[in-house]
Amino acid sequence: MKNIYQIGAGMVGSAMAADLSKNHNLFLADYDLNALEAIQSKNSNIQISQLDVTDQESLSEWIAPADIVLLAVPGFLGYNALKTIIKAGKDVVDISFSPENVLDLNSLAKERGVTVIVDAGVAPGIPNYLLGFWDAQLNIESFEYYVGGLPKNPQPPFNYKAPFSPIDVIEEYTRPARMLIDHEVITEPALSDIETMEFEDAGTLEAFNTDGLRSLLSTMNHIPNLKEKTLRYPGHAKLMLDYRNQGLFDESNIDKTSKKLFQEWKLEENEIEFTVLDIIIKGEMKMITYHLYDEFDLSSRTSSMARTTGYTATASINLILDNLYNKYGVFPPEIVGANSNCMQFILEYLRQRNVIISEKTN
Repeated sequence: MKNIYQIGAGMVGSAMAADLSKNHNLFLADYDLNALEAIQSKNSNIQISQLDVTDQESLSEWIAPADIVLLAVPGFLGYNALKTIIKAGKDVVDISFSPENVLDLNSLAKERGVTVIVDAGVAPGIPNYLLGFWDAQLNIESFEYYVGGLPKNPQPPFNYKAPFSPIDVIEEYTRPARMLIDHEVITEPALSDIETMEFEDAGTLEAFNTDGLRSLLSTMNHIPNLKEKTLRYPGHAKLMLDYRNQGLFDESNIDKTSKKLFQEWKLEENEIEFTVLDIIIKGEMKMITYHLYDEFDLSSRTSSMARTTGYTATASINLILDNLYNKYGVFPPEIVGANSNCMQFILEYLRQRNVIISEKTN
């Protein structure tokens, strides 16, 4: 059994801790002591510590005995925490999705001799792994994906609940969306280009531009066309545009707005929600599509977003621990997915936890 040190005890963090503690010694830290104690009350094998992740000395000291670290903090805390963990010489999987370019830490990771997998969630994460796999097999002409996590029974006016930090969701609605069109990086406003899509399992949803491609814009810029869109119930994007236009997402108002939305968007205990993900890869007279639809797990009382995001991350942890991927540096999932053994490991790990990704090739 390995010693896994996990930072972050939110909804996704709780699912990851439960998963990892089945086969490893799990040490869990967060600033929120109540969240830590709630998790430990369900699993006494998990050892908890209150930690301020911005205190570099305390963070370095706490992770000193770790075989590997799992970082799951809000995006604005992610980059500096990741840098501290790498400096400490620890392998790490990161799902903080920080706005900074985490690939800038690649030289430091190589220098410290550590393996770092970043953006290892549902999306970014699963689409990246799959794109990396297919990029090693054929010449790809276009890649696009559509993703959303939504309540099964939406309530107006938002028709939305946030399974993670609202301030990270607001970041999606304000940061300009980058995409590749005919090899050229194009930037559009977030929440733009709204289109309606029909899903057999999720019903009618709207898709709009967000800045979710992240590392793909540099690692996969040989592919002519790359696009990502977020999915919500119809009408949500216009409401968020109104918020943005009224200045409610401006720096002077963001704290007040996020606190309000935290209450409005909070999932009720055991509320049924789902995750939907469509991936379309085209190239060489061949089109590969993937579809994921996952709902709140009634038996384990685990949210779908926690399962799909969390289990992709814990799969990545085990990928490193099992020595299937042991290169030094900072790697987004598309680089790791180029290794077919790694790709199959991820898919099988998810399948064993009933996160099923269907594939169709035309």
